[in-house]
This record gives sequence, structure tokens and C-alpha cells, in this order.
Amino acid sequence: MSKEDNLNQNWKKDFPIKKQESTQVSRRDFAKFLTFVSGGLMVGSGFVAAKAYLLPKEGVQGEHFICNKDEVPIGGTRGFVIEGSTIPYILIHLESGDFKAYEQKCTHLSCSVFYKPGTGIIHCPCHEGSFDAMTGDVIAGPPPRALPQLEVFFKDKGVFVKAFAERKES
Repeated sequence: MSKEDNLNQNWKKDFPIKKQESTQVSRRDFAKFLTFVSGGLMVGSGFVAAKAYLLPKEGVQGEHFICNKDEVPIGGTRGFVIEGSTIPYILIHLESGDFKAYEQKCTHLSCSVFYKPGTGIIHCPCHEGSFDAMTGDVIAGPPPRALPQLEVFFKDKGVFVKAFAERKES
């Protein structure tokens, strides 16, 4: 017996399944597999929902220095992440001279958004979503809500952000 024949015989002992049997799956086995996978997905989704409900994400705490005013030209932007967070934000120096800061994740599917200079629009290229750069409100596309906003304020020449406080009009 040659070395190749010996290897073939050993392989057949280790894996005694015939090729014809390995390609045939019964309906019952397939249905069991689908039920198992569907149940696993359902349980996993339940854990994600429970985590979001029981452990909501913490908002921005305190004041955070971003950059100096002259570092962001009019119509320009600067991306940043607040210390202790993983959420990306975008600082926009609008053509009107105002500074605005928003989460840089679209509220539809968390795609990265960018500012289109001169248009006053923050755009999401994934599904053509658009937001108003002055307010963060949805202008067009599938996003379900406005972009989360940070309050921008200045100390000397520095640009700082803190949690956005809704102003109630009475």
C-alpha cells in the first residue's frame, strides 16, 4: 500500500461520513436550526433592549475645551471626542459667525455626517439625510429625529462645549 492510499484510508476512519449523506439535510433538521437561530437572535435583541432601558447612556458632564476660535475658519469644521466618551462630535463655524456642535452620527443608522460649507446643511451620505446646521432639525431623508446638540460657549479665545440646556419659552 502506498503512502497516499494509507492517508486516504486514515482520513476515512477519522471522518466516516459519506459524501452523499453530508449534503442531504432533512426538513426537520433545517427547521430545528432555523428555530434555534431565530430564538438566539430574539434573546440577543432582548438583552440589547434591556441594557438600553436599564443602563441609559450618560449625557455630557461639565465643560470641555475643544480648540481656539481662530483654529476653525468660517465655514470650517472640527471633529472631536469628549474625554471619557466614545461619541464623535462635530464643531461647525457657520458662515453667520456662530459656532454649533452636534453628534457626528446620523439619527437614522449612525452613519457619519458632515457639514456642506455655504449651504447651512449637515448631510448624511448613507441615505441622503439632511439636517439644518443652525438647529440640528431634520430637513430631508429618513432620520427620525434631530441631531443631539451641545451648547457652545467661549472663554477668552477658547471654544468650550457643555450639555445642551433646552430653553423653555413662556
